[in-house]
Amino acid sequence: MGSTGVKIYVAGHRGMVGSAILRHLKARRDAGENIKLLTRTSRELDLTNQAMVQDFFAAEAPDQVVLAAAKVGGIHANNAYPADFIYENLMIECNVIHAAHAQGVQRLLQLGSSCIYPKLAPQPMAEAALLTDTLEATNEPYAIAKIAGIKLCESYNRQYGRDYRSVMPTNLYGPGDNFHPENSHVLPALIRRFDAAARAGDDQVTIWGTGTPRREFLHVDDMAAASLFVLDLDVDTYRRETNPMLSHINVGCGQDISILELAQMVADVVGFKGEIRTNPDQPDGTPRKLMDVSRLARLGWQAGIPLREGLVQTYGWYLEQDQASLRSK
Repeated sequence: MGSTGVKIYVAGHRGMVGSAILRHLKARRDAGENIKLLTRTSRELDLTNQAMVQDFFAAEAPDQVVLAAAKVGGIHANNAYPADFIYENLMIECNVIHAAHAQGVQRLLQLGSSCIYPKLAPQPMAEAALLTDTLEATNEPYAIAKIAGIKLCESYNRQYGRDYRSVMPTNLYGPGDNFHPENSHVLPALIRRFDAAARAGDDQVTIWGTGTPRREFLHVDDMAAASLFVLDLDVDTYRRETNPMLSHINVGCGQDISILELAQMVADVVGFKGEIRTNPDQPDGTPRKLMDVSRLARLGWQAGIPLREGLVQTYGWYLEQDQASLRSK
């Protein structure tokens, strides 16, 4: 690292993934690693503003960049705000990746999403499935923006010899998640609904769709650990599992669960004793999303937090936030 240390800019450090990565980096710094951490809130630095981003990179000159900033949301949010999702994510990626290159940053890690893969991609989804078929319609604008981020990294690597890497997480959950009643992803939405039903003494909860789609879930602390693992890989090791046209790496636990089974697990964790019903009139989304994580496994990393253990921890965090909100009123 050298005597001056490595300055790492974490873009999106207040988001669920970015905050977890920042926690992990702070722990490494506290343990003695020579790391300097660089962050900015969205109020301090609008990543959709090209001039502001360029000025920031010129002034701060980070050595490495972790691009965890993104506009994210569940099925409802993606359906309701498609223009926002494609515009903001494209602008963030273009501005940050180009400014990093212009400032001479050699290594960058961009975080994407499993929604980059076709709706009916063979399961489990391997990295090579990218751009082989039609995307899921409900989140196509977001997916296209994330695919563009991968191709930006690949293009700067090919044309300029940069070392820009991309990791594609499966569905994430954990502390810092979004529990908004309309704009949250499926797991925090279920926690919120079943917790409210248990408190109210309701005798039933209805979930969206048929309950048959299968999803894979990864705790955000596992995602943070995997992200830094990939960021830290030496170039030769990383390139043994990637090439200029297949530079992204899947991150997941390698196991999936049906939405109905997930709802039953959440109900058990929060103490809801009533009936769980499905609503086939609501959209299911992609039938199955399971990541092929064999490339990451060959590199030497695998997930370590079981789903139920992670759910218990996440529900505890949710209750703490709820109590803190009540105290602040």
